[in-house]
Amino acid sequence: MSRVKATFDALKRDKRTALIPYICAGDPFPESTTDVMHALAAAGADVIELGVPFSDPMADGPVIQKASERALAKGIGMPQVLSYVQAFRVKNTSTPVVLMGYANPIERYGIERFIADAKAAGVDGVLVVDYPPEEAVTFAEQLKAAALDPIFLLAPTSTDARMAGVGRIASGYVYYVSLKGVTGAGHLDTDAVAQVLPRIRKHVSVPVGVGFGIRDAATAQAIGRVADAVVIGSRLVQIMETQKRDTVAPAAAAFIAEIRAALDSLQKKDTLA
Repeated sequence: MSRVKATFDALKRDKRTALIPYICAGDPFPESTTDVMHALAAAGADVIELGVPFSDPMADGPVIQKASERALAKGIGMPQVLSYVQAFRVKNTSTPVVLMGYANPIERYGIERFIADAKAAGVDGVLVVDYPPEEAVTFAEQLKAAALDPIFLLAPTSTDARMAGVGRIASGYVYYVSLKGVTGAGHLDTDAVAQVLPRIRKHVSVPVGVGFGIRDAATAQAIGRVADAVVIGSRLVQIMETQKRDTVAPAAAAFIAEIRAALDSLQKKDTLA
C-alpha cells in the first residue's frame, strides 16, 4: 500500500480532512526546504506537495511563478528537488511527498531515469500539470509499476469524459482546481465546489482534494466540509517569501497549524470513497 493511500485510509477512519500544503523546492532559501518540509509535517500536513521549479509554469499565478524564478536563479533543478526528498526521508518515513510540476523538467531529465530516481529518493506521487490523462496512460502505468501514484487535475470545465479518463488511471488522489484561472487568483465559490464534487465522485474512486483560492482558515473549513483534502499553496508561499532564513520554517508551520486546527474543528461526515 502506498503512503498516500495509507494516509487517506487513516484519515477516513478518523473522519478527518487531509491538509496538503504546497511549497516550491528551493524557495525562498535552498538550504531551508527540508527544514520547512519537516515543520509542515509537524504542524499537521498530511501530504506535502513539493513544486519542481520551471521557467514557464502556465497554471500558476504570480506568487508561485516568482517562487519558481527565485529557485531557478539559485540553480534548483530536478537533482536538487530529489535530494530534498531524500534528506527529508532520513527522519520522516511516513508523510507522503508528491512532486508537482510540468512535463519539460521531467522529459529533460529522462522519464525512466526520473521515475527510478524519484522512487529511490522516497517520492510517493507525481502530478504533471500539462499531462492530460489521454496522453499520459503510459506514464501513469510506468509510475504505478514503480509504486508511485499518478495524480491528475480536474477543473470546472472538465467534461464527464475527462473525469472518467482520470478515474481510469489516477491513484492516490485527484486534485480539483476550484477556479477558472491560475493559482492564487479569483474568488473561491464554495457552493460551486460542493455541487461539482458528487459529479466527480461518480467517475473517480480515489479521494478528491480541492485547491486554488484557499487562503485562510475560513475558506479551508468551507472546502473541508465537502472535500477529502484541502490543498493550499499561494498563501503559504507568500508568507514564506517574507521571512528570514531562521524564521521561514516556524512561520510556515504556524500558518499550517492554524489551518489544521480549523479543519479538525469540523464535524466531518464520511465522504471518502
